[in-house]
Amino acid sequence: MHSSLSIIWFRQDLRLSHNPALIAACEASNVLPIYILDDENAGQYQMGGASRWWLHHSLKALDTSLGNALNVYRGDAATIIADLCQRFAVDAVYWNRCYEPNHIAQSQHIKTQLSSQGIKANSINGSLLNEPWSVLKKDASPYKVFTPYHREASKIDPPITLLPAPQLPKPLINDSHASSLEGLTLLPTINWDSGLHKCWEPGEAGASLLLNKFLSNGINDYKDGRDRPALKAISRLSPHLHFGDISPHQIINALLTIPDDENSEHFKREIRWREFSYYLLFHFPGLPNQNLKTNFNYFPWENNPAWLKCWQQGLTGYPLVDAGMRELWQTGYMHNRVRMVVASFLIKNLLVDWRLGASWFWDCLVDADLASNSASWQWVAGCGTDASPYFRVFNPIIQGEKFDPQGEYTKLYVPELKALPDKYLFRPWEAPPEVLNQANITLGETYPHPIVQIKESRQKALEAYGSTKNF
Repeated sequence: MHSSLSIIWFRQDLRLSHNPALIAACEASNVLPIYILDDENAGQYQMGGASRWWLHHSLKALDTSLGNALNVYRGDAATIIADLCQRFAVDAVYWNRCYEPNHIAQSQHIKTQLSSQGIKANSINGSLLNEPWSVLKKDASPYKVFTPYHREASKIDPPITLLPAPQLPKPLINDSHASSLEGLTLLPTINWDSGLHKCWEPGEAGASLLLNKFLSNGINDYKDGRDRPALKAISRLSPHLHFGDISPHQIINALLTIPDDENSEHFKREIRWREFSYYLLFHFPGLPNQNLKTNFNYFPWENNPAWLKCWQQGLTGYPLVDAGMRELWQTGYMHNRVRMVVASFLIKNLLVDWRLGASWFWDCLVDADLASNSASWQWVAGCGTDASPYFRVFNPIIQGEKFDPQGEYTKLYVPELKALPDKYLFRPWEAPPEVLNQANITLGETYPHPIVQIKESRQKALEAYGSTKNF
């Protein structure tokens, strides 16, 4: 038994395997495992309801893995850690790095605080393949375009040596002053989370199960199938990655066990896109709320609150858009192809500021991730560093007919249209009255009329964009 005592501060790394900070702490001393819900320093980016639901269940799984020895707290992390160090005569504090601006500032403050007290502060990379500062252009400036970033990052990828779960010291230290998990009040007070329970198993075991299922089946058709929301061709690992139920290192290592074909290569590229989002957030910390292309500061958003509400509720009159928004509300998730469609519709057909869409996603997604959410919304809006051009407008009718041709996905989430022939599914307003009657559809009553016209709203958006070009 070691005489020294270390804190392992869990953050977005809620797992035992391939957790370098946990392993380092266990090798060094006796261990006090902690998690701190620090809403005080999250500012406007406090976790939304769906993320809190996931966090509760992932913490519960982690606590079980630790033999019910996880100490949880609510409040300012610096204050809580300082109190723990004093009460327990702590020698060192270990944590895996986070890359959000507020987390970086917080970590720097805590490191300074601990060093002044003669306590070792050890932060380690446990969530990215490459640190954001390690991939730079020859002039030491950051990349702004994904493809050259991907090419350069691939050259310097470190060899992956997976770290097994450590031998935990016995006993782990318990703090009688800690809160209970229920005391964090992460779960909803009204029953809106039943759909989440049906879809997800948060925690390390759930992540491993999902990865194995994907590698056994879904990845075989990933490159093309990932655009078809009705197919089971995506990994759905994003919430597990965000909360650190699994690391990208574990995923990349698992890919070595299957054939290296275009499907696995395409999936690796998506892992790199996640890395690029963190890279952008690190180098451009205004990413969540500032247009990276500053001419968009002059964009004439209309921000019609009634239209925004229709979009949020899945009542726009465009079936694929409505299906996506209802999937989001019911499951805390949305298929990536449909995310692009609904975001484009909000920004370019409704002329609603992308930040209002990002805010709704932040509250509703179980995989709400500041880096990925912000980078993706700026990409669709056309105002990011490596963005889709503004004039690329996703037509929800064509997108539905192309990527959900039998309407399986759309009819699942918009069941009032399930009896409508496929010919009219994505344009029900064109169906003859007798077809609508036979399908028990009354437009304006059982399903809404379109809130805008696609052609006219697209042209209006392009004119609005044109007004910003001289700035």
